[in-house]
Amino acid sequence: MNLADMLCYADISELKKIADTYDCASTSHSKNELIQTILATVQRRDVIESRIREISGNDLRFLNSLVFENRTVYSLEELKARALDKSAQPTQSAQTIQSIQSNPVQPTKPGTSGAPNPATRRKPRSRKAKDEEQKPPPGPEENARLSISRFKSFGWLFNGVSQTTRSLFQVPEDIKTRLCDVLEKRYKENLIYTDEPLAYRDERSLLAEDAVHFLRFVRNNTVPLTTEGVMYKRQISQALEQLAVVESLPTRGGWRFGYGRHFRDYPDRFSLLYDFVYYEGLIAEQTEGGLTLTQAGFDVAAGLVKPDPASLYRFWMRLYKSPIPNLAALVQWIGRLSSQWVTVDSLRETLQPLIRSYYYDTAADIFEQRILRMLMHLGVLRWGETELGLQVVKATTQGRALVSGHPLAFEDELPHGAGENKLRNR
Repeated sequence: MNLADMLCYADISELKKIADTYDCASTSHSKNELIQTILATVQRRDVIESRIREISGNDLRFLNSLVFENRTVYSLEELKARALDKSAQPTQSAQTIQSIQSNPVQPTKPGTSGAPNPATRRKPRSRKAKDEEQKPPPGPEENARLSISRFKSFGWLFNGVSQTTRSLFQVPEDIKTRLCDVLEKRYKENLIYTDEPLAYRDERSLLAEDAVHFLRFVRNNTVPLTTEGVMYKRQISQALEQLAVVESLPTRGGWRFGYGRHFRDYPDRFSLLYDFVYYEGLIAEQTEGGLTLTQAGFDVAAGLVKPDPASLYRFWMRLYKSPIPNLAALVQWIGRLSSQWVTVDSLRETLQPLIRSYYYDTAADIFEQRILRMLMHLGVLRWGETELGLQVVKATTQGRALVSGHPLAFEDELPHGAGENKLRNR
């Protein structure tokens, strides 16, 4: 449904709230005239641009979680899950430091006691002032509700129109399209596009081919596992030698978790490849027998069945979705904004506000290491370097097809336990 349809179903109090938000209240008591006034204002590009400039970073992330999905309705709990921003709440120590900085202790003068001077003693505060001062800041749940309320007042969210969908929420399709267009224009203004670099990496179908090479390695070799179900370093190194892309083993002392079952012990690309063949049921981890192939794994190793690059891409999205909640929207934007060669730095600066840090992974690390580089391994991006040493990327034809043809719902991720989320120091 479009905005005009949803306005017709909205009650008069909701219409007046939207009209007040845009300062376009009609002098007439006619509902139809009020709807026409709202339509003429809310759909204007300059009005949408102004709203997007004014919203907070968390509201911007919330908005991006809605604009690329094909679904038509959301429950209140689903919207709250998208709008929650627990990372925005200051920690207790941060609140204490802020309190000390805003109310520093004044040193006493020599020869005077610490007792306050009656002449400078403040007047007693009213109960109302005390209540206002002691009122705590809104928590994540309240912030989420406020975000939803703001989007309703903007005319970006509406309740369902039927009796069964009245408690659900919808985004007008034409507003969704306009929001995408405005955001794309805003993002492109900050990007730096370049000519094609002299050399670039294009891994296209290499990850799917390497899945076959790894399965053949398991078929042809004895691969024992540790008590934690991890390959020994010698076997990991031997397996890596069979693959098209060279990777080094993770260094000891680093924090690695959240992006796969054995992400702590395996390099990034190999960790994804290993988890993919495991969840596809192509390998089995035996306590006594080590790593073995299933019958399906033997079929792939023999060339009877080929791994699907689209399945690999979708698996990566679901695996990385937990530490990067806005991954689906970020990938959509990367696909749209990198139709030409664009610098990694300008792309990161543009999209980094949509990313929250994840434990020891900064937003910049997540964008470049967890998203861009993995998209290159998946064949979605080419990665090059200009004569000036600038890192640049460009979406491949296959990549644009994968991104546009396989959207992922916000709630779609692997079952709990797929990613290694325990804080374990190597």
